[in-house]
Amino acid sequence: MTTLRINKITHEIEAEEDTSLLWVIRDIAGLTGTKYGCGKGLCGACTVHIDGQAVRSCITPLGFAKGKSITTIEGLVNEPGNGLKLHPLQQAWIEEQVPQCGYCQSGQIMAAAAFLKENPNPSDATIKENMRNLCRCGTYTQIFRAIKKVSQSVS
Repeated sequence: MTTLRINKITHEIEAEEDTSLLWVIRDIAGLTGTKYGCGKGLCGACTVHIDGQAVRSCITPLGFAKGKSITTIEGLVNEPGNGLKLHPLQQAWIEEQVPQCGYCQSGQIMAAAAFLKENPNPSDATIKENMRNLCRCGTYTQIFRAIKKVSQSVS
């Protein structure tokens, strides 16, 4: 039995320590906003935060997450001081009409949230260099615009 803290809620998880964190989050904890993409840590659809850092949950074993704080897209709205409002990135995603199919968007938003914590006022070039999640629909222009919008509202 492994105790995990996901979105500020304690979960008792019965799984092997080498089980992919993605499957623990989706199949055991029942939080399906985190998506399976490639299964190799390349695309980023499965991005979550562990202790505030963006990680690819499909290649992260359950054992690595023990004793750490995990945040999924479902928990992003509950950041301190945010109440139950949408996270500023989620709001910008809507305003900039980012999603087409939407499949990668939870991972994109999670990667962007971690990125903006480290780089609150990034240049366009810094955004493009650091946002490495893949979008099969090619909505990168809208993604970058939404990230820039949020960074400008904070600075």
